[in-house]
Amino acid sequence: MKRLFLAAAFVVGTLGAGVAAAQNYPVKPVRILIGLSPGGATDVITRIVAQRLTELWGQTVIVDNRPGATGMIAGELLTKAVPDGYTLMTGFQSGLAVAPALYGKAPYDTLKDFAPITLIGSTPLLMIVHPSFPPRTFREFVALAKKSGSTLTYGSGGIGSTPHMTGELLNALLGIRMNHVPYKGEGPAIADTVGGQIPIMFGNLPVALPHVQNGRLRALANTSVARSPLVPEVPTIAESGFKDFAIATWYGFLGPAGMPPDLVRRIQQDVAKVLNQPETRERLVAMGVDISANTPEQFAALLRAEIPRYAKVIKDANIKAE
Repeated sequence: MKRLFLAAAFVVGTLGAGVAAAQNYPVKPVRILIGLSPGGATDVITRIVAQRLTELWGQTVIVDNRPGATGMIAGELLTKAVPDGYTLMTGFQSGLAVAPALYGKAPYDTLKDFAPITLIGSTPLLMIVHPSFPPRTFREFVALAKKSGSTLTYGSGGIGSTPHMTGELLNALLGIRMNHVPYKGEGPAIADTVGGQIPIMFGNLPVALPHVQNGRLRALANTSVARSPLVPEVPTIAESGFKDFAIATWYGFLGPAGMPPDLVRRIQQDVAKVLNQPETRERLVAMGVDISANTPEQFAALLRAEIPRYAKVIKDANIKAE
């Protein structure tokens, strides 16, 4: 009986400590890891949210870029952090869902080693082409791609990137074979598409949109489930007759496994609060971000769905890391 009493007291004490930690959080600076170099869309979005959290919390929120290995360097650092909420990470599908399957061995298990907090949002991709590319619509592209003897090439920001996965998903869906040309970042890929060295590219909307707006590239389709208000004239691939096709670049906050549920919920609520501030929302929407701010459970469900999806793409296309 005494042992049962002590065990119950320990559990109650632990739960009480977790609630107290959530109520008092944060009492010191918070660090957010990003497995990408500064300047990209994910980095910019994280810094916008970090600044708003700094104002809300009264504590400095530091963005710590740790690029390399498709985000796995940052992910490994997070697994070694104390699960007290003071080290978080902006994760994205290339690092969380693609890299483990692509490299065969990752320093973490996405579903076991992290505590999903909230999906910040997602951005669609645009299928962009050089102005000299004959097809004017996605349907015309499909007809050309399926034409006997047709060989098409598309570029992306690198092996395992969302644009790369988009091309491979289309190959599988349409039964075609576009050759992939990986670049070291979206910038060089865009430059070669503008220059006519490659005819097709799948680009994240914030990167691709300026080149569509100035007429140097044409957009054939949007890869998301709905048209973007920034380019309402560009139809989705689903609208073109392929209703099951939808892909976007997503990013969200995670902590190390073992974080108290009350603390996870507190951070999620605060992130949702800053994302719904009019000025923050306006800035992100102007960048093409579809804001989510969903629950930890919803973010975890997304991870469980995305991991096998990309593992299948990588296996079926026999994609190898280089």
